[in-house]
Amino acid sequence: MPGQRASETLRRQQILKAAHQVALGQGIDGLTVRAVAARARLSHGLVLFHFKRKDQLVSALLDRVLAATLSLRVAEDVARMGGALDRLRALLLQEVDRLSGDPHQVRLFLEYWAYGTRNRAIRRKISLALEHYRAAFRSLAAEVLQVEGARFPGVTPERLAAIAASFINGCAVQAMIDLDQFDIGEYLTAVRGILGRRDMAA
Repeated sequence: MPGQRASETLRRQQILKAAHQVALGQGIDGLTVRAVAARARLSHGLVLFHFKRKDQLVSALLDRVLAATLSLRVAEDVARMGGALDRLRALLLQEVDRLSGDPHQVRLFLEYWAYGTRNRAIRRKISLALEHYRAAFRSLAAEVLQVEGARFPGVTPERLAAIAASFINGCAVQAMIDLDQFDIGEYLTAVRGILGRRDMAA
């Protein structure tokens, strides 16, 4: 029955939302059926009806974690910027700000990364998500290189996109390690100093 299916879908989403909250606070190890049932205010048996074992719950939750960490949405003010390089810089700052502001989400993603070393399906799903995240930068990277190619001799759009994603992920990890001390302005100043480039705009 359509109504019953819709109800089951909503219940499943309720369970996954509760599982996400549990995992953010307690990590994958703390993601038990009992803890999720308590957080969702549902019976243990109802959670087991939708997810027979913990590994099913862990696998299903990964989609929510990837959507929160590796889903690129360009803000309207960034999209309206005229210069391609300005848009790329603004997009980098947008993503660094978004991920560095949510260290629990980044920690959970890294737990899944480690979990993926023992689980082929999870490893593959994370790899595909990372590839899609890098790919989201490629068209803008190609536009930057078309206009500002002299700044990036020998760099391909694929490499520039990969470097952009690497920079964002590195900042997110550093913010997770030391959130109180992480400052993107200081970070960029340090990068400029290391590379000896005075023309790298913050």
